[in-house]
Amino acid sequence: MRRFKLQVQVSVDGYMAGPNGEMDWMTFPWTDDIGAYIDALTRPVDHIVLGRRLAEGFIPAWAAGPEGETEETIAWMNGTPKTVISDSLTESPWEGVAVAGGDLTETVNRLKARPGGDIITYGGGTLVRNLIARDLLDELHLFVNPVALGTGMPVFPDTGSHHRLSLVTVRPFDCGITALHYEPKRS
Repeated sequence: MRRFKLQVQVSVDGYMAGPNGEMDWMTFPWTDDIGAYIDALTRPVDHIVLGRRLAEGFIPAWAAGPEGETEETIAWMNGTPKTVISDSLTESPWEGVAVAGGDLTETVNRLKARPGGDIITYGGGTLVRNLIARDLLDELHLFVNPVALGTGMPVFPDTGSHHRLSLVTVRPFDCGITALHYEPKRS
């Protein structure tokens, strides 16, 4: 079965965005070592899952070919099939992008049951917290930036229960980011 991965930038205090969605705290430019790590992480991926709000900026930004990105990365981001999770969209405003609503667990399990490579999500925040709360992710790749925000959009949901994880690897990069790779502890 396909593995479902989360790749997300976080602050050292666990936020994926500031209180108003700010992302100006992220560390850039990246160094070659983090680029190689992300290349290895995404090489087996052949499907991207996004929340609607993230998709509204993500898809057009990659279609425009963001400055500083390689042609190979731009081509991969634009050419990889995508599913946008949304209960408010009934059809996709983006060419070649599927929209799925309804029960999140059923949707993810259908995607994972299809033949193919791994699946990755980059967020947004509501989607990430719902995936974690329902234990639908197989790998969590947290790219910890050397900054504390104090408040903002948390990665982990407040469900009243623990989210037990097993640390797989820790990898510091020359740019100051440290990647933490976790897998959920399942009984």
